Amino acid sequence: MSDRLSPGDTAPDFTLSDDAGGTTTLSDLRGRKTIVYFYPAAMTPGCTTQACDFSDSLASLRGEGYEVLGISPDKPEKLAKFRERDGLGITLLSDPDKATMQAYGAFGEKKLYGKVVEGVIRSTVVVDEEGTVSLAQYNVKATGHVAKLRRDLGLD
Repeated sequence: MSDRLSPGDTAPDFTLSDDAGGTTTLSDLRGRKTIVYFYPAAMTPGCTTQACDFSDSLASLRGEGYEVLGISPDKPEKLAKFRERDGLGITLLSDPDKATMQAYGAFGEKKLYGKVVEGVIRSTVVVDEEGTVSLAQYNVKATGHVAKLRRDLGLD
């Protein structure tokens, strides 16, 4: 398992394909705060709840200077269906080889229904304007996470 990130660490840069056929590079967002969240699979109940919560909060988060990137191992085509099906406004990125997830400590052993399995660890990393980690949360809950994150960031 990759090491988890902590506040003060430099956020690993990445360039990933998005659901619209383009690419997004983290370092291109310097000067803005970025919430990078990792989720296991598009169009599953928990991941849908979390993505909808981020989308519903997107205007207020952007008003506070934050951009939101959701990363999963899904192919861009599936992410496009996810966006369309649920009316998502956040940027969805594809990490099929899980290299970015591993760099962020968001892939590895986790407990699923009492068994230890290897997979995506639902995680959120907040990157400041200079590319430094300001907050890193691992094994987050899908439901209520955005509200908790807003409190942790002092936005409520």
